[in-house]
Amino acid sequence: MLFSTILFLFRFLPITLALYYIAPYKLKNLALFICSLVFYSWGEVRFFPVMVVLILINYFSGLAIERFDHSDKMRRVFLIISIVGSLSMLVFFKYTNFIISTINAITGLSIGMVEAATVLPLGISFYTFQTMSYSIDVYRRDVKTEHNIIDFGAYVVMFPQLIAGPIVKYRDVAAQLHVYKDRYHLKQIEEGICLFVFGLAKKVLIADTVSKLWYDIIGTYNDQHILTSAGVGLANASTPLVWLGLLAYSLQLYFDFSGYSLMGIGMGKMLGFDFPMNFNMPYIARSITDFWRRWHMTLSGWFREYVYIPLGGNRRGLKRQIFNMFVVWILTGIWHGADWNFIFWGIYYFILLAIEKIFLLKKLQTARIWPHIYTLLLVAVGWALFVGNEDGVGLALLMQKLFIPSGGVSCLYFLRNYGVLLVVAIICCTPVPLRIYDWLKKHTVLKIIVVFALLLMCIAYIVASTNSPFLYFRF
Repeated sequence: MLFSTILFLFRFLPITLALYYIAPYKLKNLALFICSLVFYSWGEVRFFPVMVVLILINYFSGLAIERFDHSDKMRRVFLIISIVGSLSMLVFFKYTNFIISTINAITGLSIGMVEAATVLPLGISFYTFQTMSYSIDVYRRDVKTEHNIIDFGAYVVMFPQLIAGPIVKYRDVAAQLHVYKDRYHLKQIEEGICLFVFGLAKKVLIADTVSKLWYDIIGTYNDQHILTSAGVGLANASTPLVWLGLLAYSLQLYFDFSGYSLMGIGMGKMLGFDFPMNFNMPYIARSITDFWRRWHMTLSGWFREYVYIPLGGNRRGLKRQIFNMFVVWILTGIWHGADWNFIFWGIYYFILLAIEKIFLLKKLQTARIWPHIYTLLLVAVGWALFVGNEDGVGLALLMQKLFIPSGGVSCLYFLRNYGVLLVVAIICCTPVPLRIYDWLKKHTVLKIIVVFALLLMCIAYIVASTNSPFLYFRF
């Protein structure tokens, strides 16, 4: 079930909020747990046991780690059980067929694909990391073990952040989970509604609209990789048009993902939870290092806390620090998808970040204009690696078109059609919308009018157009 659908907006969300608000204080987590399981099971009920097993593995591992508090050996055993149990499901569903296809390509064998692993369970990349963070934090004694399985289940499967993040650690919401009375207040709900509508507008009004430029170039394909709407074709596009399409894809990816995250944060506030922010205007960054401090911040924070720092971080000299960065970025690439282009994408960012770490970052910090150009150009190339495995693209052809000037269909027609939208999208990547929102907060009536108008526009767009799925479903 997508957030940007009539079904979610006018059925699931209002019914869930009504049940949650009228539920007795001590039953609110149960109501949230049940509604979230319904949300999770709506599209693919066959994956319901996957979620249940993952909850049970980490819940009982947490209890066992607490039970053997004076035995470091047993604590490690149950930590390993929880991590292996969580990762095994992620590896099976997300990487089994990639591993098989790679073995077939290298050895010439013809091992058959595993049919059960052809569909990815909803949000598994996100909630796997959340459950692992819980078990690791219990092992480190950073949080207390959760004894109530309903409360723990509500944390794992909480629907606002289930499919798109942000990646919420247990300690981020543990205190709020155990506040049964006065968990939320009217001002918090009001702020949550505003954030949700702004996130919906990012997704529907900008991401879904600007994506049409990219799909006008490559064409639109369905889940069976069949062309459903013809485009120019990448081979027929001129180099300027391909760069224009890549700009559109870069904007689509940002507004799609940040919009979903903002909707999740807004719904969290409606329920009485404060989720961490996931994006902080990444396209105004002045270095690749700065960019990754602003993009998908909860994922970067997760890898920093649970991989980079345990490996030694920057405490063991520059060479070890570079190696630690390499491990983190290989894993980051693998996390994003089961394809070689994602691994290349991770290596690409490792190289850039290593160069900045060794000598370039200081020079970037002293300049004003060219660091922004440098960052945006390299980020766009990174997104070319990211999208290279999509139907109608082809990484080699895309790179050829980007860096070897070639003729073809001009970009002028598309600039006339999409120019205003691109300008609006670019402005919305800057602090301007935030400043407008800060001003609106001082004028309550005007803020209500603006939020209501945006909501009506979003609903009109949703009703009038075909549904555009969340991009990170495939990652």
